[in-house]
Amino acid sequence: MTENDPQKPLRVLQITDPHLMADPDGALLGVNTRDSLDAVIAQVLKDHGQPDLILATGDIAQDASEEAYRLFGEKLRAFNCESVWIAGNHDDASVLMPIATELNASHRHVVRGGWQFVLLDTSVPGKVHGHLPESELDFLEKTLSDNPDRPALIALHHHPVDIDTRWMSAIGLQNNDDFWRIVDRFPQVKTVLWGHIHQEYDEYRKGVRLLATPSTCIQFTAGSLKFSVEEKAPGYRWFEMKPDGEFTTHVKRSEGFVFELDMDSTGY
Repeated sequence: MTENDPQKPLRVLQITDPHLMADPDGALLGVNTRDSLDAVIAQVLKDHGQPDLILATGDIAQDASEEAYRLFGEKLRAFNCESVWIAGNHDDASVLMPIATELNASHRHVVRGGWQFVLLDTSVPGKVHGHLPESELDFLEKTLSDNPDRPALIALHHHPVDIDTRWMSAIGLQNNDDFWRIVDRFPQVKTVLWGHIHQEYDEYRKGVRLLATPSTCIQFTAGSLKFSVEEKAPGYRWFEMKPDGEFTTHVKRSEGFVFELDMDSTGY
């Protein structure tokens, strides 16, 4: 794929967990997910303008419908760049990926701006937790082995480390030891990025920056013992990445988006 101008930082947008539905009135815990995604896209364009690459890190659809995935592609036409999509636990990869392929959004290894982006499918049909089969682990190991000289960002849907939101402990990446056993061998890995937890996360593990990002719809309460949501606005993550492996990143929320959240729900 064509490289970006090496003199300019690569501008990367992460959008995650939009939970779109075929029904135009489809809402998640009271929030119309089409409207919230529109608000996030408008916020990106207002604050940053056009990115160079979009990472869509799963739960694109709530109902796993073809209509929802096609709608997502239409929404992203607001941007003039390539996007790449991976499946989350609410997605059906067998429905998602043919549409992503049709829209040129199914690449698993993207090289841009001196960086490489490795995208992994952690979805397990019919399950909420994540798992990396041998085929995904082999792909990760081979890709990193074949590309030792470019800084790497690895993107997946499920969290590969424990977080302090106790109820989510059972629904993260279940074979995270297998994942880290590979990652720890490759010093070009600079950051691991995910969605799923509907909250911001920013920590380090053995020099690798670990990042998660708010959903474009509802937000889970950080630190909660059981399922809980909080009235934080939908958001996204923005990166500016230099070819030497340095990068800056921050989360921004669409604070002007007005919504009424169902605070009494016990699940989603």
